[in-house]
Amino acid sequence: MSTTTDKVRASLGKRYAREKRFRAYGIIAITLSILFLGLLLINIFSKGLPAFTSTYIKLDVTLDAQTLGVTPTDPPEKLRAADYNAAITHSLQTLFPGVDGRIQKKALKSLVSSDAQYELQRRVLADPKLLGTAQTVWFLADDDVDMFHKGYENRTLPEADRRIKDFELQWLDKLEADGRLASKFNTTFFTRGDSREPEQAGILSALVGSIFTMTLTLLFSFPIGVMAAIYLEEFAPKNNIWVDFIEVNINNLAAVPSIIFGLLGLAIFIQIFGAPRSSPLVGSFVLTLLILPTIIIASRAALKSVPPSIREAALGLGASKTQAVFHHVTPLAMPGILTGTIIGMAHAVGESAPLLMVGMVAFIVDVPHSITDPATILPVQIYLWADSPERAFTERTSAAIIILLAFMITMNLLAIVLRKKFERRW
Repeated sequence: MSTTTDKVRASLGKRYAREKRFRAYGIIAITLSILFLGLLLINIFSKGLPAFTSTYIKLDVTLDAQTLGVTPTDPPEKLRAADYNAAITHSLQTLFPGVDGRIQKKALKSLVSSDAQYELQRRVLADPKLLGTAQTVWFLADDDVDMFHKGYENRTLPEADRRIKDFELQWLDKLEADGRLASKFNTTFFTRGDSREPEQAGILSALVGSIFTMTLTLLFSFPIGVMAAIYLEEFAPKNNIWVDFIEVNINNLAAVPSIIFGLLGLAIFIQIFGAPRSSPLVGSFVLTLLILPTIIIASRAALKSVPPSIREAALGLGASKTQAVFHHVTPLAMPGILTGTIIGMAHAVGESAPLLMVGMVAFIVDVPHSITDPATILPVQIYLWADSPERAFTERTSAAIIILLAFMITMNLLAIVLRKKFERRW
């Protein structure tokens, strides 16, 4: 008897030990996951947050009509063609009168961004009365100056190992001592499209393209996905070979690599139907195909979760099958349907591979104004910036990732809120 008891106790001891090890493995796995996630977020935010500020240089610019070659009464076309770069160069040479030699003169002009002359142009076009006056303007600094001012450039390195030369360091020190060098909020990042110059690059065109593409994707995928789910779950004949074939393929499509949908969109929508390449319209078609399986599967699960008694009660009170489904079952399943749709949209907004195949990898400077204009979206913009060799694009890549993460987290939180708000317990 004691032998049997000892064996049972030993067996229980081993089982309890296995359970403890299993719990320990689970805790270790969760801890490592949180640790890696934290390291990833720290890395992204530490690189991306500096992109929300830019370095500016304050210059006193004299808008001399003779230097610019225009008068306040000239038409806008002539004011637009004025030599604003000469006024900026004259301002810089006034600050640093001892600059001599072709290399140093070129470096002096490069302290400010190439957008500086267009900034002056915009101001004069808005108010031609500025001609003949002296204006104090904060100009966007060149990306190398921005990197130096943010501490990415080690001034103790030998001059040959720095992009900022010794004479440029002296200029920047003088500008900072005179209060002419400062960091300000980077409005350019949110108000401009893409650019080859890092300091002028922004996410507005990609953001607008994302809004167009995601809006169309929702308009296409939600009704098609929900109606398909309602038919398959409520009206389709059971044990039918064609219905079974469709259901199997929907489940399989949910696991197909996303780039396959891009190839399908290229072959069908662009080459056969002639949809405009690199447009939000064709991009939304591709993303609709991508997330339809997710929406259909989630919607069917939500419809299946509604108790049969709801259907039986509606039919017992004289409602038709269609009335029972659309007036009683579907509204009760809507929280799950909305949750699946939002999760599918969050999946779509982070996709880039299928959109590369339909041309949305193009270099887009102008903000799209319609669904057929060339456009790109945030994931593709991130991909393009990550592939750029300039150092300043590194922080802009991380900043764009922060914006994308914020958008995706918002969509997932919305799904949780909707589920909690409309959830019914049976």
